[in-house]
Amino acid sequence: MLKVGIAQIESAIADVDANIEKHLSWIDRGRAEGVDLLVFPEVSLVGHYGARSLLTAAMKRGDRRLGRLAEAAGDMRVIVGFIEEGPAAQFYNAAAVLHRGRLEYLHRKINIPSYGLLEESKHYATGRFVDTLELDNDWRAGLLICADVWNPSLAHLAFLHGATILVTPISSGVEAVGADFDNPGGWKTATRFYAMMYGAPVIMANRCGVEEDLTFWGQSAIHDPFGQELARAGAGEELITADLDYEQVRKARYLLPTVRDSNIALVHRETDRLIQTLGVPDLVRDDS
Repeated sequence: MLKVGIAQIESAIADVDANIEKHLSWIDRGRAEGVDLLVFPEVSLVGHYGARSLLTAAMKRGDRRLGRLAEAAGDMRVIVGFIEEGPAAQFYNAAAVLHRGRLEYLHRKINIPSYGLLEESKHYATGRFVDTLELDNDWRAGLLICADVWNPSLAHLAFLHGATILVTPISSGVEAVGADFDNPGGWKTATRFYAMMYGAPVIMANRCGVEEDLTFWGQSAIHDPFGQELARAGAGEELITADLDYEQVRKARYLLPTVRDSNIALVHRETDRLIQTLGVPDLVRDDS
């Protein structure tokens, strides 16, 4: 059994130190609830608009403040969002898995949106890799950040890499894409779809509160591998938890073998053919 939790919080814009203190408080709450995996929202250590203060809000992987959170995590795994300063002064929207005093795993956001009220490509470099993290013999986490999930091929890759649980920290505002687009409804559909399609629990951690022109609607949620909702937050700060049973994953994947029946060779062949036909350079670039 894996006990997962979501710390749905507000973040102070670009005030890393204040946000660190808040995270420490919620980590204590998670530990008191016996949580094994605690997930904070996207860029939780800087706020959604923290990127506008990128040069002062960014942190390298070895930053002592991340180390402080990692020490506080102890045996619990804690996922936090921050602006990572990578090599050669490249900056990334990143999510870090902190465990037993160290940064155990990091994902850099791949799908960087710039539409509606979103302006991420002005600030962030693009991640290049989809990978997974082994939690134990049964559980392997795929970690994708917000708009990554709106590129279904990235989620598909995570599951082909062996993910048995999908974790997605998000920063979703009601007004982000325009009044005609139902962000809360879209996320409810997407998370249920991925859980049911791939037979894997989905953890979606949203922020709450207001930052300038964006109202963050909260409603973080945990779905089981059949797409059923196990827990959902309201509109304010809240800790929600759920117990996940790996036997349910086994049953769901036996009944609906999406991962088993994925034809990797065909996808690889057709992707190569697309590159040759269209000449798409972004599909073949590697991270530096």
